[in-house]
Amino acid sequence: MTSPDSPRPVVARFDSVQTILRHTLVASLCAPAFALVPPVSAQDATPAQSATAAQQPPLMDAMATELHRAIAELGSAIEPVASTKEKIPPQKPYFISYSVADAESVTITSQYGAIMNSNETHERTADVQVRLGSPAQDNTHDAHRTSALTTMALPLTDDRAAIERTLWYATNRGYGKALDALEKVKTEQQVRAREEDSSPDFTVERAHVDILPTQPPLTVDRSAWESRLREISGVFRQYPNIFYDTAVLQATHETDYFVSSDGTRVAAPNHVARLIVAARTRASDGMDMFRDETFEADSTGHLPSQAEVMAKTQAMAKGLNDLRTAPITEPYNGPAILSGRAAAVFFHEVLGHRLEGQRQRGDEEGETFTKLLGKPILPDFLSVADDPTLTQYNGAPLSGHYLFDDEGQPAQRVQLVQDGVLQTFLMSRLPIAGFANSNGHGRAETGKMPTGRQGNLIVTSTKAVSDAKLRQMLKEAARKQGKTYGLYFEDISSGFAVTTRRSPQAFQVIPLVVYRVYVDGRPDELVRGVSIVGTPQAALRSIVATDDQPQIFNGLCGAESGTIPVSAVAPAMLVSQIETQRQAQGTARPPIVPPPPLDEASNMTSSPKGGR
Repeated sequence: MTSPDSPRPVVARFDSVQTILRHTLVASLCAPAFALVPPVSAQDATPAQSATAAQQPPLMDAMATELHRAIAELGSAIEPVASTKEKIPPQKPYFISYSVADAESVTITSQYGAIMNSNETHERTADVQVRLGSPAQDNTHDAHRTSALTTMALPLTDDRAAIERTLWYATNRGYGKALDALEKVKTEQQVRAREEDSSPDFTVERAHVDILPTQPPLTVDRSAWESRLREISGVFRQYPNIFYDTAVLQATHETDYFVSSDGTRVAAPNHVARLIVAARTRASDGMDMFRDETFEADSTGHLPSQAEVMAKTQAMAKGLNDLRTAPITEPYNGPAILSGRAAAVFFHEVLGHRLEGQRQRGDEEGETFTKLLGKPILPDFLSVADDPTLTQYNGAPLSGHYLFDDEGQPAQRVQLVQDGVLQTFLMSRLPIAGFANSNGHGRAETGKMPTGRQGNLIVTSTKAVSDAKLRQMLKEAARKQGKTYGLYFEDISSGFAVTTRRSPQAFQVIPLVVYRVYVDGRPDELVRGVSIVGTPQAALRSIVATDDQPQIFNGLCGAESGTIPVSAVAPAMLVSQIETQRQAQGTARPPIVPPPPLDEASNMTSSPKGGR
């Protein structure tokens, strides 16, 4: 993962519960060309506009009012440039947007059968974007992309005067940064070589107005959930070799407001509830091992029953305990099956990141697939789409769903690969050669500049066989290659992809549960300490067949525009050649002193004091 201040990404990373827990427990200048839509008044509004204005929340109304004032008045006087202290003619913004995330959340954490914390939070954060120059070239050009963005906390109440004053201050700060950056851009253009991709810095898009109804406040029965979490994490009290465990409920109700000078006004609510169970152990040789189960729904009431969660937690604890004593596998190069979950992360890392629009331009990007439009990059039985409009897949929720992206553009289904042939890229409002418009994939964590990112990446296959047939094909491939076994990757934790020119165009996927599948019919053998590595084009072309049961991996993805929720869906896949290497083993010993004896009489039902 890159530093937040890095001008370009070095690594894009897809993490499961480990990242979720980290976030939970600890964000030429031609004449200006814009179409400003001022606040609608009762006198000049059409009936439809009047209805929209009447429904507009007070927060959004304050955003629209201050944005209109800023776009009208900024640049009306001569301004100093921070880097030179010289005076220059006024520069009027050609684009300003206000994006506000208004989020309520409840987080409850338990460990070893006891509540560790239980709290509620409410935050409002504004991202103010100011662009100077023109869409053809502005202050965000090349390494200056972050110069457009200023982030500031907003008042939690609908105090219009306080909200407008805060937005005014953030906008003025942002204008100063943009002014300084624009002068640097002009200077750099005079001394640098011609850029390979001379596309503009910003797309011109149609305005969208969609103000969805306000949702009820977040409500969680904290007492009931504290009881459930105590019971869930209490499972690990029976496993003395598991030295860390946690069960976390995170319920969030967030409404995202977006107002821009090109006329877009969007208010979109989003509810999500996640129940995360995780545990860690350490083998006698110092190698750490991690397992997790994540359950997701649109509300706490739709999460799985306690019986289902307890059954999966018990299975996870036993599996992790067994993994401690599994043998370490050796580096391997041969056939393997990736389960649907493993294949989903594989495609997210190996293909998805390299099809994000901004990775097709710039001096530092590797541009793995930039010149391959209209050409085969996968076997012809595979197709890949990214569809953030889907809330579910085969009845299971998808984390990567959204209605509008973080640039106010409607989410769109994008067919990236059709029958093995590359069709397009995931586009934000940063154009690239041949692609002048967004396709609704400009995404960012609050406080970051949006870039083209994945949402729900879905892989489909027309060469699907049963699981039994896929296993038989694995054994036959291993036998032909003179191997005594093939590998089966059942579960994974995370992965990362390197996309820059100055580093190898490589990926790494970290499996959690791996089996040797023996050619001679011996039982599968659990092994540990392996990671999948390789280069994208070679890895993608080695796919031989898939099964007919797609699986979902929900997680968080971190890259230059921050950490965002994503999903990937794929069937299990047989690859003819996959390379693995040993993971870092570690040097720390397991706990020297055994855990204290289990006190059966301990009270596991009492609530913690405070935190309410």
